Amino acid sequence: MRVLQDVHADALPLHDLVSDGQPVLLKGVARDWGLVQAGLRSTQDAMSYLLGFDAGRPIQYSFGGPEIAGRPFYNEDFTRLNFDVRRGSLAQVLGEIADHLHDPRPPTYYVASLLVDGALPGFSQANGLPLAEHDIDAPPSIWIGNRVVASCHFDEPNNIACCAVGRRRFTLFPPDQIANLYPGPFDPTPGGQVVSVVDFDDPDHARHPRFREALATAQTALLEPGDAIFIPSMWWHHVRSLEPFNVLVNYWWRGSPAFLSSPLPALHHALWTLRDLPEREKQAWAKVFDYYVFGPREQAGEHLPAQARDLLGPVDETQARRIRAMLIGRLNR
Repeated sequence: MRVLQDVHADALPLHDLVSDGQPVLLKGVARDWGLVQAGLRSTQDAMSYLLGFDAGRPIQYSFGGPEIAGRPFYNEDFTRLNFDVRRGSLAQVLGEIADHLHDPRPPTYYVASLLVDGALPGFSQANGLPLAEHDIDAPPSIWIGNRVVASCHFDEPNNIACCAVGRRRFTLFPPDQIANLYPGPFDPTPGGQVVSVVDFDDPDHARHPRFREALATAQTALLEPGDAIFIPSMWWHHVRSLEPFNVLVNYWWRGSPAFLSSPLPALHHALWTLRDLPEREKQAWAKVFDYYVFGPREQAGEHLPAQARDLLGPVDETQARRIRAMLIGRLNR
């Protein structure tokens, strides 16, 4: 994996990172954060630092017994999750993590994707990246837990993840490895996204033989406190928290305008309408999609006058509202 040493937060080459579309380890980009410095002193200092910003709102967290070994995942037949979702205070969660810091097999506690500005007002002023200076709107989220494994998954947006307390190991795979990673169910999911069902600690190569092909493409990075990683949109990533207490702050942003909808509903709709067609019809529709969607975006309308292109023209905010209304109307028939 490419590494940029001693990157200053004010000099992040975001345009180049997004254009290159490859993961990059950003060494030291968050080393001056107050939370990073507190964590380097002690776990107790890091917890106290977080509580100094606590707004006192109830938060949602995942809890699993020692038997899940830090891996929020599924039961054996993939019909239920192996952990509970609970609500409590940040002080309660941190206190329970502290009570089990020295357990060889502690229960799992995991606060995932908590929006910082609502839960920890003022935190971002002393612990943040200046992404707004790049015209990027990316509200930070915080991830707090003990030794937790986030199963391999992808996210639609670009991502910069900053390791604030503890260490984290990231293993990344390009989007074309999806079949070799054996994705699990759409619902339920451990964290809202489809995850690989391969156990990275003990892969069953007889059951998942193509996983070896995925491993041949893997890129790994070990993040120390103050390091960050850029994860391009749609790259699969497996994340292991390595210490008894770990905190990460991340920033997601899409490279497309906000009026463009997520492609995931289109995938769900295609599963409903296309996947089970007769093979000849399905291949015909593949050609239609190549022509209208996956080919050059000017291709389908270039032979028509601009005023006649309608849905074939560029999508702007007005066009996006029209398409949304049309889809809602058709789905509600």
